[in-house]
Amino acid sequence: MARWVIHLDLDAFYASAEQLTRPTLAGRPVLVGGLGPRGVVAGASYESRAFGIKSAMPMAQARRLLPANGVIVPPRFRVYERLSQEVFAVVSAVAPVLEKISLDEAFAEPPSLVGASLDAVTEFCASLRARIRAETGLVASIGAGNGKQIAKIASDEAKPDGLLVVPQGTEREFLAPLPVRALWGIGPVAEGKLRFIGVQTLGQLAALSEQDAVATLGGVVGRDLRRLATGADDRPVAGRAETKQVSAETTFDTDIKDLPTLRAEVRRIAVGAHQRLLKAERVARTVVIKLRHTDMHTVTRSETISAPTDDLAELAATAERLLLDPAEFGGIRLAGVAYSGLSVPHQDALFTLAAPPVPAASTVVTAATPAPAAPSEWRQGDDVVHEEFGTGWVQGAGHGRVTVRFEHRTSGPGVARTFPQTDPSLRRGDPGDCLR
Repeated sequence: MARWVIHLDLDAFYASAEQLTRPTLAGRPVLVGGLGPRGVVAGASYESRAFGIKSAMPMAQARRLLPANGVIVPPRFRVYERLSQEVFAVVSAVAPVLEKISLDEAFAEPPSLVGASLDAVTEFCASLRARIRAETGLVASIGAGNGKQIAKIASDEAKPDGLLVVPQGTEREFLAPLPVRALWGIGPVAEGKLRFIGVQTLGQLAALSEQDAVATLGGVVGRDLRRLATGADDRPVAGRAETKQVSAETTFDTDIKDLPTLRAEVRRIAVGAHQRLLKAERVARTVVIKLRHTDMHTVTRSETISAPTDDLAELAATAERLLLDPAEFGGIRLAGVAYSGLSVPHQDALFTLAAPPVPAASTVVTAATPAPAAPSEWRQGDDVVHEEFGTGWVQGAGHGRVTVRFEHRTSGPGVARTFPQTDPSLRRGDPGDCLR
């Protein structure tokens, strides 16, 4: 009987969550990320993408492209996690087993779709999209097909706010014109190897002999990727346990016997583990290194840092501090780096959320020159609660004043009011308040 897998992906999730919970931002270019010198764009609304802005772009570059009505807000991962839970609760009601890839995407293989017709699958997915929008306010694109690979590519093709079901038996035709990078598992290195032999599309990859695919990409990888390019994919949809640790390790071709070389290798391994940390959308509190001696005995060392982070420089530096000198320890045949003590970031260190600059102190104050106002404790995007007006967020602050827009998920666009920054009725709010 026909197997149907669906892939659900929330459109521009971080920015959409901000537009949902802060209705004044609906329809406007919105960026989520940090304002510091190393800040990057964590999320960009479709309205901002029209100006060439995209995720992972340096915020300084994005600022130059952002139109006058654009808004930049800091990330609020507690909000995103709660909304993600709401969405997946809707999906779980019709597909008990979910394979969550991140906060905004997952695979499912609904039991009710086994052997279903194309029309029935299309109706199911359309109904699910409508339920997600009605119950959470968010927009999801969905792809469906005979396996995870087809479903994932279909949802990518359906974006934004779309649905694409690939009919059974047409998988190879669907994949053929797509670039090889559309296939999960083909990165820049594999793409370069395929381009070297004249393969640029999935149709060309599928047409390769297994021998040529293996010779170009390696044994198991070459066979598997060529098979996926034909549209064959029987990998199961399986629930994933909560990630407790991410790691990477390397066995060296020859034992490392000097500290500078070991440091360079561990720095490279730390980058690999860091990429997995970012993919898991977590921050880490503890860094662990593993060193295996030439005689096969293994030593592990760890250090817990002051606050959870995903800052690569800090994590890699910690790993390097934990190293043993091969001149004393002996030759190293394997090294590994792991990050543990994982949690969902509340203020992700990657985004470098800088506090407002503090004005230089004045050494002379006269009656004709009033003292400057104290630097604002409020930053654009902060969640606040007012004793009289309720839940809101900071639109702007400075010169001793703070402007707050009072609104939440179900309020519609709210009223903006300005207060002295020291107003005792105004206090910091819980980001989750906007979801009530």
